[in-house]
Amino acid sequence: MADRILVFYGSYRSDRQGIRLADWLVRAFAARGADAELIDAKAVGLPMLDRMYKEYPAGEAPEAMEQLAAKIRAADAFVFVTGEYNWGMQPGLKNLTDHFLEEWHWRPAAIASYSAGRFAGARAGLAWHGTLSEMGMVVVSSTLAVGGIGRAFDDAGEPTGDGGGALARAFPRFADDLSWWTDAARNQRAQKAPPY
Repeated sequence: MADRILVFYGSYRSDRQGIRLADWLVRAFAARGADAELIDAKAVGLPMLDRMYKEYPAGEAPEAMEQLAAKIRAADAFVFVTGEYNWGMQPGLKNLTDHFLEEWHWRPAAIASYSAGRFAGARAGLAWHGTLSEMGMVVVSSTLAVGGIGRAFDDAGEPTGDGGGALARAFPRFADDLSWWTDAARNQRAQKAPPY
């Protein structure tokens, strides 16, 4: 059975550099046999959080929210691709995730961060680690951090230069780590119902 992986991306900016990283991750996971899909917060277009998905009466949530809830529930694992805005996480991605809670539970998540600078979004990645844990996910220890995002991919969307080379070298361990936890979580859910 192919791992069903949702790759979340959250920039709403007009010149989105990180989308190349998100697209490459979808392709890289697919090349390993996973069923990977990009979830682009801007394309989904959820409103600023007013009511969580669970706060709507059954069948009354906005259609985009209903569809995304079904995808999250059906997924085996998640990857969050996050840029760093002023030492913090992107508001578009945070807003999307906050619409859901129980839907995330008992599955692993991995973090891929990026920025234009040399810190490669590491501070946003650190902020996401605690947030995703609080939302009921097991966050794997392997991370990806791509600095100089504007120079890390060529015109064909393939990793290039120092940042792209580091990404290509780090990805196999990152993917192996996520795969191990995905198997572990799926097997445990099959043997025993989650405690809540």
